[in-house]
Amino acid sequence: MLTKRKKATATKDVKRHDEDTGSPEVQVALLSKKIDELTKHLKKNKKDNHSRRGLLAMVADRRKHLKYLEKKNKRGYNALIKKLGLKK
Repeated sequence: MLTKRKKATATKDVKRHDEDTGSPEVQVALLSKKIDELTKHLKKNKKDNHSRRGLLAMVADRRKHLKYLEKKNKRGYNALIKKLGLKK
């Protein structure tokens, strides 16, 4: 689970404005942070299949947001990929 501090640090660089919580960039950044934390959890708990299913759903959701962002704003998509260290 993400704390307020972790959410703030994850969204600090990608926000469009000060109170931005719903833009695709912010949503992808938060999903990426959640995916990283859940991946660490699953490395310790290999048989936790319920969490694994949730992880796969988050990865699919992030992929949909990235696809939308790529279609609407190619320059913003490329900048976000570089900032988050994702590969395409």
